[in-house]
Amino acid sequence: MSTIHILGIAGTFMGGVAALARELGHTVRGSDQAIYPPMSTQLEQLGITLDPGYRADSVARDCDDVVVGNALSRGNPAVEAVLDAGQRYISGAQWLSEQVLPGRDTLAVAGTHGKTTTTTILTWLLQAAGREPGFLIGGVAEDFGVSARVGQGREFVVEADEYDTAFFDKRSKFVHYRPLVAILNNLEYDHADIFPDVAAIQRQFHHLVRTVPARGRLIVNGEDAYLAEVLAMGCWTPVERFGFDPGLEWHAELVNADGSAFLVHHRGVALGQVRWSLLGRHNVLNGLAALAAAHAVGVAPATVIPALANFRSVKRRMEVIGVAGDITIYDDFAHHPTAIHTTLEGLRAKVGERRIVVAMEPRSNSMRLGAHADALAPSLALADAVVFLHRPELAWDAAGVIAAVRGQAHAVPDTDALLAQLGAIVQPGDHVVFMSNGGFDGAPRRFLAQLQQA
Repeated sequence: MSTIHILGIAGTFMGGVAALARELGHTVRGSDQAIYPPMSTQLEQLGITLDPGYRADSVARDCDDVVVGNALSRGNPAVEAVLDAGQRYISGAQWLSEQVLPGRDTLAVAGTHGKTTTTTILTWLLQAAGREPGFLIGGVAEDFGVSARVGQGREFVVEADEYDTAFFDKRSKFVHYRPLVAILNNLEYDHADIFPDVAAIQRQFHHLVRTVPARGRLIVNGEDAYLAEVLAMGCWTPVERFGFDPGLEWHAELVNADGSAFLVHHRGVALGQVRWSLLGRHNVLNGLAALAAAHAVGVAPATVIPALANFRSVKRRMEVIGVAGDITIYDDFAHHPTAIHTTLEGLRAKVGERRIVVAMEPRSNSMRLGAHADALAPSLALADAVVFLHRPELAWDAAGVIAAVRGQAHAVPDTDALLAQLGAIVQPGDHVVFMSNGGFDGAPRRFLAQLQQA
């Protein structure tokens, strides 16, 4: 087997590539400059050597393949050294498509929101059906303990990201996967550093649609106008739509308002009732899409619906970190106003009149560029108090967002100040949600420790 060096190895996707390469018997090394849990923990458990930072000598010259993450660009010292040395390099998405996916039935989960959760649900359903699927998830699945595995079965489930592939390949990652079944969960404007407008994202989704064979299936959110426009650009594959509308092929009927219980219907026939630990209408749709995709490869939904009662989701998706002084602390990977709103909507339905306090790190590229500044305050309307971590590099004016927040709102310059501000705000009975798509300097667990020591 070969020696592989992964640049950007601590990213959720590239960490999964590392796990797959290691399972296939390759010697894996890697470099990154932002290494934090849960991916750092996974890499450590796999025994993969990590080289902090990117230097001209980060990649050994005798390395067989260099797998380059999309966070790296020209000018990066490690990238420049690889190019100057004439070493073979490849993107993570292309490596996956060449080394893992041939001969498999690929099920790809695409969408602005919910990709990680839906990918994990679908994998869990296939596992419950005895399919032993392979998977690559953009997070560490609680039920599997890892973000990726090769699997023994025919199916391989992949989180299909629309973000660009690498500095040398500006197509969306998902065009590499050639799925038999593709879930199109939703589509909104995001990734402002890559896409100028929604139409540019729709074009990439259309490229994905073009790759799904006629014997396959498209599982599409039937209540999403942007996805309807994507299908209108051309579609050569049978489509099944899902949502809350009884007129769709797959529809959900809420039993509990918080989304913790719902009925599943397929073409008007009730197939069973899901009862699980997840909250929110968005997760009901995620679960419905996953059931439809599993059905598309021959799994009878009624036989696997009971398995969802034991589903534990993904780390950092409304993960309960702990409870101290009757204060519950969550860690959530929020990065878009719609995801923020739907997450808080589900929590509000569960906790009723209890206070919700949000600690927010606007860290994604779109957030930093201010693309979502106008929508951020409305997305937080269900929170009683919000503390923003307003780092110096944040481009937009936090004062305007704070003024528009319905509840109490503050902005602080660093994590220490954020923890101090939260300590002054919280009360017994509160639910405190840390929202960031980065490491957040370990703030959720630090705050739990702070409360436990009080």
